[in-house]
Amino acid sequence: MSQDHVRNFCIIAHIDHGKSTLADRLIEITDAVSERKMTAQHLDTMELEQERGITIKAQAVRLQYPAENGVDYQLNLIDTPGHVDFSYEVSRSLAACEGAVLLVDATQGIQAQTIANVYLALENDLEIIPVINKLDMPAAQPERVLTELEQTFGFGADEVLQISAKTGDGVKELLEQIVTRVEPPVGNVDDKFRALIFDSKYDQFKGVIAYVRAMHGSLKSSDRVRLMGTEIEAEVLETGFFSPVLEKTTGLKTGEVGYVATGLKDVKAVRVGDTMTVASDPAADALPGYAAQSPMVFTGIFPTEGEDYPELRDALEKLQLNDAALVFEPESSAALGFGFRCGFLGLLHMDIVQERLEREYGLGLIATAPSVSYEVLLKSGESITIDNPSKLPDHNNLSDILEPWVNITIVSPGRYIGAIMELVTGKRGEYKKMEYLESASSEEGEAKRDARVLLEYDIPLSEILVDFHDKLKSGTQGYASMDYSMIDNRVADLVKLDVLVNHEPVDALSMMTHRDEAASYGRSLTSKLKDLIPRQMFAVPIQAAIGGKIVARTDVKALRKNVLAKCYGGDVTRKRKLLEQQKKGKKRRMKMVGSIEVPQEAFMAVLSLD
Repeated sequence: MSQDHVRNFCIIAHIDHGKSTLADRLIEITDAVSERKMTAQHLDTMELEQERGITIKAQAVRLQYPAENGVDYQLNLIDTPGHVDFSYEVSRSLAACEGAVLLVDATQGIQAQTIANVYLALENDLEIIPVINKLDMPAAQPERVLTELEQTFGFGADEVLQISAKTGDGVKELLEQIVTRVEPPVGNVDDKFRALIFDSKYDQFKGVIAYVRAMHGSLKSSDRVRLMGTEIEAEVLETGFFSPVLEKTTGLKTGEVGYVATGLKDVKAVRVGDTMTVASDPAADALPGYAAQSPMVFTGIFPTEGEDYPELRDALEKLQLNDAALVFEPESSAALGFGFRCGFLGLLHMDIVQERLEREYGLGLIATAPSVSYEVLLKSGESITIDNPSKLPDHNNLSDILEPWVNITIVSPGRYIGAIMELVTGKRGEYKKMEYLESASSEEGEAKRDARVLLEYDIPLSEILVDFHDKLKSGTQGYASMDYSMIDNRVADLVKLDVLVNHEPVDALSMMTHRDEAASYGRSLTSKLKDLIPRQMFAVPIQAAIGGKIVARTDVKALRKNVLAKCYGGDVTRKRKLLEQQKKGKKRRMKMVGSIEVPQEAFMAVLSLD
């Protein structure tokens, strides 16, 4: 097909604004999938995506659309996730497109992730087509959302389309707008072949399958390719496109989105963001690729069975191929043995990866409580970065500890401003600005309370890590949405809180906390662990300590056999004698008892601290 008749676009929106439903309607209208094979949220192929009702992986599909001008167009659509934890998927998808459909829910209006995605699209210089969705809902307020789009982003009323992805109303007009407004891909078909790898996956028969966008030149399925970043060459086993299943073709041309099966078994050979070229006639310069995404949340993942360590390593390598934002390195713990320290973009990302490891690879795992990375300045003038509290150097060698701060954007109805401010300031947040998304200054009373407001704060990343999102949703009855981005590291008065179980420190339970909150955290954590650690035949002390100072303690009471069961009637001295004998026996056994078994729930107890 002529390059002028190709259109590459993606759908971007806040979570649950109808991206996957719109993708379904586009697939139906263009007959890309037969009615018999069509399912709801068809591009969400992962079991986890269908269960949770969210998109986790960006998915591509090629559509053939006969436009009203009589020309057949090839539309390459990429459906992207909406949650802030998967923003890296969105940024990679945008780099493979020339246009973006910005979807906004007519019942909810602009949300935090809507704003973040628009800025991402503008950075990539894409043509943005604003669309108001869910017109079929009784609570839809399209006029209000249209005003928000005009005032927040400057779109004209004639630019904004109004559709219902569920019923299909207005979707045909959207296809016409995509054909008209999105530019065809630029690139020289006679130039040397260069393709951007925007995703990949591992297949046991075809090796690593690279998902590519051909930027220049053409590739034949009989060619041999070179990956410019790793300097590795491979025979092309197969080329094709997504329909959305893999459809084999004889090659790829400039502007097309498709896949290349490399046959490579080394999953580290193919990197997302790398440039693919033809080995016999390689290009001189690689494509720009992507900025590496820095993980924000770190946790230790350990196999419950020690012999599963190699399987866990292989599973993480294969998952990393499919999820470029995941990073990991080997780690050992005195309490949990050998495992990996993994870095994630957020808590949902961490939760999804852990569940995928357990489901797709059949592994039993123990995960430690999540933490962030800290920059530690030593008295010697050296600077080190730690992502595990147990690696913090001795207090006598420390000069300063710097913690990461993020800029957080919250969008909410005006009536919840007080609850939001109270929550954020209680988490050491610093106020930056507040603005209304619609002209609320002239409105009065209830109307002003319903006007949507954008609040911006700077806040330590560790403070929003655990329960911040849940408390934000609770305090605003579910109406608020949030987005955040890393800004810098700042000096903070932090200490390491150690947990001792039966006088033995458990490195996997140690945590970094602000000095003012350390004692209360210690009391909460020991109290929580008391309920989670099983009772033994002797009392088990649980202590929280800062350095050598114990700040909190509680005991797990000893199990006691009812030695008085056989005692009925008679003198009380008989009962006392039996209890004394039991006490002496326990005292002797205490010296022989080994380590205490700490259950998985104990390592995640920090998540439910208040």
